[in-house]
Amino acid sequence: MPSASPRSQPASVGAFDAGLIDLAEPTAGLLGQTVLRLDTIGLARRRNPVPLLLFLDFHVFGYDRTGRARTYSGREEFLRNLGNPHRATDGVPITRRDLIAAAVSGATTLFAPVALGAEEESFKFGLTPVFLSNDLELLGHLRSYLGARIGGRVELVTRRTYQEITALLVSGQVQSAWICGYPYVQFKADLDLVATPVWHGKPLYQSYLIASAGRKADDWPGLKGDVHAFSDPDSNSGFLVTRALLAEKRQLPGNFFSRSFFTYGHRNVIRAVASGLAQSGSVDGYVYEVMRETEPDLVKQTRIVRKSELLGFPPIASPKSASNDRRVKALQQALISMKDDAEGRKVLALLRLDGFVATDPSLFDAIAAKVETVRQFG
Repeated sequence: MPSASPRSQPASVGAFDAGLIDLAEPTAGLLGQTVLRLDTIGLARRRNPVPLLLFLDFHVFGYDRTGRARTYSGREEFLRNLGNPHRATDGVPITRRDLIAAAVSGATTLFAPVALGAEEESFKFGLTPVFLSNDLELLGHLRSYLGARIGGRVELVTRRTYQEITALLVSGQVQSAWICGYPYVQFKADLDLVATPVWHGKPLYQSYLIASAGRKADDWPGLKGDVHAFSDPDSNSGFLVTRALLAEKRQLPGNFFSRSFFTYGHRNVIRAVASGLAQSGSVDGYVYEVMRETEPDLVKQTRIVRKSELLGFPPIASPKSASNDRRVKALQQALISMKDDAEGRKVLALLRLDGFVATDPSLFDAIAAKVETVRQFG
């Protein structure tokens, strides 16, 4: 995703008394089948009480009326009063929510052809950053396969953080989601396992501690004092494993690392370490190995310092409130039999997975033990 623009007056607003309001975080909003990512919203205000000129730098992916994956990007400008036309000058602050609401409203108009009809109920399947979701071909095949096997329209719901998808899942606002083992053990009482991916013959994966390629560090203690990149505070491989490793040695990230930050994506951890923004990072080993194939020039700028023990692969789960939904049962069968279907095999090939299997909750006991280690240490 493009980075937010620096704070400066956009040339397009001319004599406006203007500044650029950057979003601290890109925002993902779901417009039916279309995922909208707002990178930068600019706000121009005249000295007089006139409507606001908003401009939106956007990247949208979705599907046209023929079902083909499409991507759109660029800048659009549109006027919005945001309710009170005098609000820009009456001393009432314009909030980030106002800006996002206006931008989404404008984008809804721009991309209305791919929005769902309000009357059509869809099966909502959530995707977290553990999923390699920037590949439009992959998303297209996954949606096509699941739609055919479940019956009816399938909506792929993406959010930037694990917490957002987990909240939607536990509350029943999505019928199923590909989550992480850490949120699963935290909300085990509210969730049912649907299926778990099989990678290299097992429903298991590892967490990696990585550093720059030229770094001389034989094991994780050599990373002390680093600027460290974590993936997400609710990620097992991108946070919990390292947090538990430190807790076992009576250490906290804040006193072991000189500084740490969250990148909200395993790809971003690799990019941060490769670019020198971070000296080391905690990352999903599956994502790292897939990127070794798909982005070798990036990954070769890093090296693996430590691999964790094998842990339960991030599973697909559903809320217990949806246990009687026949579509959840159909989803489970679709995932387990994916390797036997031509379209399903395309999805698996793009994901570099062997398939999916039904697993027992005990597969995630080792992750639950790490949660307990961290809890006891405080």
